[in-house]
Amino acid sequence: MNGEAFFKSASLLFLLLNPFLMSVYLVQLVRELDQRSFRQVMRRAHLISLGVFGLFAVAGDMLFERVLSVRFASFLIFGGIVFLLIGIRSVFNGTVALSETRGLPEHLAGSVAMPFMIGPGTVSASVMAGAQQPAWLALAAVSCALAASYFSIVALKRVLDSVRRRNESLVQRYMEVTGRIVALFTGTYAVEMIVRGVEIIVAERGV
Repeated sequence: MNGEAFFKSASLLFLLLNPFLMSVYLVQLVRELDQRSFRQVMRRAHLISLGVFGLFAVAGDMLFERVLSVRFASFLIFGGIVFLLIGIRSVFNGTVALSETRGLPEHLAGSVAMPFMIGPGTVSASVMAGAQQPAWLALAAVSCALAASYFSIVALKRVLDSVRRRNESLVQRYMEVTGRIVALFTGTYAVEMIVRGVEIIVAERGV
């Protein structure tokens, strides 16, 4: 049972991180940074995310209810609304890329981690991972998902660099089409988060 929960937790977090989506949001970083600088930025961003996700995986419910004095369901609903607005905007106007690519890698890493990696969906997945299995297994699932995300985005950067040297328009078309398709799934997941939050509140009140 723990093995199944581990696989589901790691898979869900990896799908929410979605290296293909990140390559669209971070298109300017992908284009302008060399391989070494890009790896450094992404490594720092993933380490920052590991710290946050690990904290919520181990002490998610306690953080929400005892420290922040809010219900997890409220976080799901608000996060779903934010995601929904982003999804709607991306469908009609295209994705919002990270425009600032100057500065030291450690500064860029924070901008990548928040909000492109650390968001309502990924935090929710981390909390659920900790609720479904022992803390050490939840941490292992989070670590595996982030490792897979890091190596995937670095490999994707190599592929896009290689293709862009031969056909810039093809890469541009990929970014545009992928961004709009992913926006549809972002909006769908946002609605699911809102519905799940409402269901939790209704269940708590016994309606």
